[in-house]
Amino acid sequence: MGGHHGASPLFVILGGTGDLSRRKLFPALSSLMRQGLIDENSLLLGVARDTEHDDESFRALIGEALLSRGLSPDDVGRWCEACLRYQTIGKGAAEDFRALASRIKALEREHQLSGNRVLYLALPPGAYPGTITGLGEAGLNRSPGWTRLVIEKPFGSDLTSARDLHQLVHSYFEESDIYRLDHYLGKETVQNLLVFRFSNPIFESLWNRDRVQSIQITVAEELGIEQRASYYEQAGAIRDMVQNHLTQLVTLVGMEVPSTFSAAAVRYEKTKVLRSIAPVLSHDVVFGQYARGTINGREVPGYLEEPGVAPDSRTETFVAMKLEVDTWRWQGVPFYIRTGKRFPQRLTQIAITFRRPPVYMFDSLGFCPITSNVLLLSLQPDEGFSLFFDVKKPGEPFTVETVPLTFRYGETFGSLPDAYETLLLDVLTGDQTLFVHADEVEGSWQIYTPIIEKGLEVHPYQAGTWGPEAADQLLYQHGHTWHTR
Repeated sequence: MGGHHGASPLFVILGGTGDLSRRKLFPALSSLMRQGLIDENSLLLGVARDTEHDDESFRALIGEALLSRGLSPDDVGRWCEACLRYQTIGKGAAEDFRALASRIKALEREHQLSGNRVLYLALPPGAYPGTITGLGEAGLNRSPGWTRLVIEKPFGSDLTSARDLHQLVHSYFEESDIYRLDHYLGKETVQNLLVFRFSNPIFESLWNRDRVQSIQITVAEELGIEQRASYYEQAGAIRDMVQNHLTQLVTLVGMEVPSTFSAAAVRYEKTKVLRSIAPVLSHDVVFGQYARGTINGREVPGYLEEPGVAPDSRTETFVAMKLEVDTWRWQGVPFYIRTGKRFPQRLTQIAITFRRPPVYMFDSLGFCPITSNVLLLSLQPDEGFSLFFDVKKPGEPFTVETVPLTFRYGETFGSLPDAYETLLLDVLTGDQTLFVHADEVEGSWQIYTPIIEKGLEVHPYQAGTWGPEAADQLLYQHGHTWHTR
């Protein structure tokens, strides 16, 4: 299969010595090459500011990361020797980018590569504008083959900055060559949401305001900010998680059936959902910030005690909000979304709560626990779904119990491929279906920029709980409660 995917491309990873590159990108690329999904003659060029590194020391650095993946030292050594190269970008001046361009051309000549290039920005968002300009001015936006630019989220920090960044990127690269990567969309379970909806008419026929009472999307993290205070203080939960991951899930749950399963058709339907979201009112948003508490029996510090956080910081580590999608399909069905750090467990799930029976005939038997059917789609850690419904418990007295009908990926298919492997392969094959279009980015910022600018009150919540009480109130007032199964 080696030759299928753009015959021996060159991967240029800017930020090649960083955490993302070591933990995710190089392990994913080496795995794809071992599976024969990327041509074994491809080269990986790590680019970083570090002037100390050379090819040898860079291979040692990445080799160490791969060894922790359980590969044999010999295999790792051979692969690093064959595939990895290093180039410093120094201070990122114009001549540094010209030197990078010369090195790329020299490697392509020497190894007879096809001239196909992936430029991957594994960098902090603040470095995007300078890097994109540097690449463009050094002529690296064009190549003998194709050039594809991969940009990690977050893309911009509000509507204005996202538009400015788009203008800059589009001055050098076509939209069809830009891959805005949100690793959540690479998860098998997220892609399966589309199959689940559009291959199974039994569910698609219920997927509307006549049958659905509410939709909840939760992305819960056990971790705190883990030494990332400088980034997180600027970002906060709304920029870090809501504007991208959660909103992408909202669009996949809410979209209409695309005309074909192609990037353009899927993106078109997702963008329509974003345009249909009504302006969010302040009383439908709750911000929170974790205080000291206990997780898994271990005491953890509060956000204000984390190193690098300002003692009076009002950065939110928790967001809950109610969205209204004003379409024929969803008018009147609330979409509740929430995300937070220092929750009791790591969990990403979508809960579809169906309407209750209009009349409950078992009342006369002296008990009235009317429950709704709930479809719970679990995206991590326990990928799969459960449909909860009522059954009669055997024996007397007459009691009804809610039980799940459950499917788990692991039990049926074993382990799932890593999201980065899926997405990197899509970049190589030129498939943009799981990547985020410029219109989606701007549509999303249009919803959240006004909320960020309002500077809402931030409620403290204890680490190890499911967020502030105000978030529960947000649902109670409409007769709903959060699902945490």
